[in-house]
Amino acid sequence: MSNPSATLDAPRAGIWLPILAGLCASLVSIGLARFAYTPLIPSLIQAQWFSAHDVVYLGAANLVGYLIGALLGRPVARRLTNKNALRLMMLAVTAAFFACAFPVSVTWYFAWRLLSGIAGGAIMVLVAATVLPHVPAARRGLASGAIFLGIGLGIAGSGTIVPPLLSLGLQATWLGLGALSLVLTGLSWFGWPQDLPHVAANASDAKPDEPTPRAVYQLFAQYAFMAAGLVPAMVFLVDYVTRGLGAGAHIGALVWVMYGLGAIIGPVSYGFLADHLGARRSIRLVLVVQAIALGLLAISHTFIALASLALIIGSFPPGIVPLALARVHELVPDHHRQQVAWSRATVSFATFQAVAGFAYSALFNASGGHHAVLFLVSGGAIIFALILDFIFVEKEDSK
Repeated sequence: MSNPSATLDAPRAGIWLPILAGLCASLVSIGLARFAYTPLIPSLIQAQWFSAHDVVYLGAANLVGYLIGALLGRPVARRLTNKNALRLMMLAVTAAFFACAFPVSVTWYFAWRLLSGIAGGAIMVLVAATVLPHVPAARRGLASGAIFLGIGLGIAGSGTIVPPLLSLGLQATWLGLGALSLVLTGLSWFGWPQDLPHVAANASDAKPDEPTPRAVYQLFAQYAFMAAGLVPAMVFLVDYVTRGLGAGAHIGALVWVMYGLGAIIGPVSYGFLADHLGARRSIRLVLVVQAIALGLLAISHTFIALASLALIIGSFPPGIVPLALARVHELVPDHHRQQVAWSRATVSFATFQAVAGFAYSALFNASGGHHAVLFLVSGGAIIFALILDFIFVEKEDSK
C-alpha cells in the first residue's frame, strides 16, 4: 500500500486532475441540473409541455432530491467507494437530461428531476471529501474555491447555452444539455482519486462528541433561513423577467447570465470578507445586502436595475457556503466535530430549501402568479436569519 503522505506530495498535475473532476461534478450536478431548469420554465409553459402549476412543482422536485442525496451520499459511498459513487451520480444526472427531452407525463418528469436532485445532493456531500485529502494543506482553499466555481460556471453557462438551444426546440435543448453533461462526465472519469485509507481511520479514532455550543445550533437555524431566502430568485427569476414583466426570453436570459456572474464572484468575494472581517460580521453584512436586494427586486422593472440586482443576488447561493463553513470553524475547534457540524448544517440547509421549494410553488399558484410576493417573503426569511444572530448576541452579552 502506498504511503498517503506521498499522495499529498504529488506533482501539480496530479493535484489539479482531481480538482478538475470536482469542478465538472459541481458544474453538472448543481450548475446545470438545477439552474439550467430556471431559464427553461417559460418555454416549458409556452410550449404547453406542462401547465404553469406543474412546472413550478417539477422545479421543487430537484430540491427534494437534493435533501435525499445529502442524506444518502455517505452510505452509498461506503458501499461503492467515493470515486465510483461520484461516477454513478454524474451518469444519473446525464440520464435525467436525456429523459427530460421526452414529456411522457408529469410523473415521469418528476421522477427524473427528483433523481437529478438526489445525484446532486450526493455529489455535493462527497466531492470535497474525495478531492481535498489529496491536496496539500496550503492549496486546499484554492482547490475548494475551484470546485465550488463549477456552480457559478453552470449558472452562467445555462444563460448562454440554453437560448441558442431553445431556437432548435425544447427537445433539442434537453438533448444538448445531456450531451454536455456526458462530455463533462467523461472528462472527469479518470480524474477521481482513490479513497485514502487514513481518512476513514482518523474518523473512527476521533474522540466522542462533546456538547455542541449553542451558537452552532444558532448557525444551523440561520443557514436554514438563508436557504429559504435564496429559492425564489433561483427558481423564478427568469420567469419573472420573461413573463411577469413581459420583457421577453432574451432579456430574461441576459439577467440570468448576470445572476451566473454573481455566482462566479460570490465564493471568492465572500471568502475575502470572512478573512478580513471574520465570518460572523461578514454573514451580517451579506444578509443586510441580500434583504435590500430582494426588496428592490420586487419593485424593479428596468434592465439595468434587474441586471445589477441579479448580480448581487446571484452571489448568495454559492457564496454563503464558504461563509457558513468559516463560521463552523470559528465555533468548533476540533476537526472531527467540524465535519459533524458541517454535515448537519448541510442537511438543515437542504431541508429548508426543499420545504421552501414547495411552499413558494404553492404561494405562487395561490397568489395568481405574482412573483413580487415571493421575493418579499424571501427577503423576510433573510431578515429573520439576521435577527436570529442579534438575538443570540443579546443573550451572549447578558452573561
